[in-house]
Amino acid sequence: MKNFLNLISDCLGDVQEIMPWDLEERLEANSKLLIVDVREPYEYDAMHIENSILAPRGILESACEWDYEETIPELVKARQREVVVVCRSGYRSVLAAFSMKMLGFENVVSLKTGLRGWNDFEQPLVNAEGQAVDIDDADDYFTPNLREDQLSPKPA
Repeated sequence: MKNFLNLISDCLGDVQEIMPWDLEERLEANSKLLIVDVREPYEYDAMHIENSILAPRGILESACEWDYEETIPELVKARQREVVVVCRSGYRSVLAAFSMKMLGFENVVSLKTGLRGWNDFEQPLVNAEGQAVDIDDADDYFTPNLREDQLSPKPA
């Protein structure tokens, strides 16, 4: 039986990942680069890369096509653009980039380490109002907070 990380691993044969410093360089070199954030709206509102667009993982495929309530025209038109997909830690973005490749996006990659790594690289994040997010506040936000019931059962 496969688990979440096995699924991610399977997709990596078809999805290229880049590191935060690569994204920094690509942003400097390509003003038309599109950053697609596939986290949930509340996550995006808390902090995101400035000028990125939100296309939550749950609606991504329909957001990439015309004639859906979720359609995001800028995303539909981006099949030939350079696209970098981001999420919190770099897992959802791999699945999203894989889906986008299957939908005909020609130049899509995933940000390895996600926004956690972007923040660790001390790159800027903004909140819903466009205000800079403090690096330490982002560190706290990105720290996992698992409940006891979310942990694997311990052998008896």
